[in-house]
Amino acid sequence: MSLTSAGQDRPELQKAIQEIVDSGFAGVQLRVNDERGEWVGSAGVRKLGESAGPATDGRFRIGSTTKTFTAAVVLLLVAEGRVGLDSPVDDHLPRFGLDRRITVRMLLQHTSGLFNHTGEYDEDGTVTPGIPWQGQEYVDRRFHTYEPEELVRLSLSHPARFEPGADWSYSNTNYVLAKLLVEEVTGRSLAEETQRLILRPLRLSGTVVPGASPEIPSPHAHGYYRYEDAGQWKVVDVTRFNGSWISAAGDMISTTEDLHLFFSALMGGRLLPAPLLAEMCTPHPKLGYGLGVFVEERDDGGTILHHSGGFFGWAALMYSTPDGRKTLTASLTTGDADLDFAATAAAFQKAQRTLVGEVFGGPAEPTGPTR
Repeated sequence: MSLTSAGQDRPELQKAIQEIVDSGFAGVQLRVNDERGEWVGSAGVRKLGESAGPATDGRFRIGSTTKTFTAAVVLLLVAEGRVGLDSPVDDHLPRFGLDRRITVRMLLQHTSGLFNHTGEYDEDGTVTPGIPWQGQEYVDRRFHTYEPEELVRLSLSHPARFEPGADWSYSNTNYVLAKLLVEEVTGRSLAEETQRLILRPLRLSGTVVPGASPEIPSPHAHGYYRYEDAGQWKVVDVTRFNGSWISAAGDMISTTEDLHLFFSALMGGRLLPAPLLAEMCTPHPKLGYGLGVFVEERDDGGTILHHSGGFFGWAALMYSTPDGRKTLTASLTTGDADLDFAATAAAFQKAQRTLVGEVFGGPAEPTGPTR
């Protein structure tokens, strides 16, 4: 199905999302806002075994796109003078005995050197596991509640990847610490602060910080996880699960409209003071990561900002030009296609390139699912 709120016909966008479904995804929602107005469409099915398509206003799990919200909350607290961007995290969370060289900025930019509690995957193929996040063990524990402190202490039980500030390495633990920092500084939960600073001012009524609740508000599509156990392939519905294992690094639920409203306001300078937005959008030279956002320099000389996310069953895309005037937001759900983890990740990256190419022109740099 396709809805065109401004009445324009964008067959290339409908074709692109249908091709993504044909590649093995169960369903896709897409929203594009640009100089031609707004285009909203969907393809595929809401639930396996049914014919209804995904609702174009459906809620979905946004994975690591959550990091942009978390980073924005921290930066808004910096703007309020509640915390210093370059102050030691240990000043606020002394109970962990963190290296005092680790600053708030380093958490947001993934330069702390802290081990990723969901596991580390080195270029040479070495794997150092963290908490269970795949296979039968993950399925069996998908309703288990992990406390943030538990995740941080698991991370700290491993050696640091490098000295603080010496390199860049994507670690979900950084954003668990950011959550604890927000709560320590304000005396309120991250969910409450996200409501106060972002959701309420921008009227993002479809966005949820679920905590340990496994529920997802309707309308929503269903996501599925296909995995091998004891030599047999299984498919399980992972629409409901407890997101505490990823915490503020990837637990939020939203809609394509809310992601558009949030990212266009953020990039358009309507949420953060200009100096802090400039800090957020200043990339580290390794992979171009700013503070909770990727900064991608395009072959045509332009720049786009983005943060995608995903885990088994779900993926989200959030892209914008630096002025917030052109955005792409999308949700993808996986079904029972014959895809293992690597194939799913590859299909997700191909989908990114397809959609971003249609809207912004040229290929997009791939970003993988949350781990």
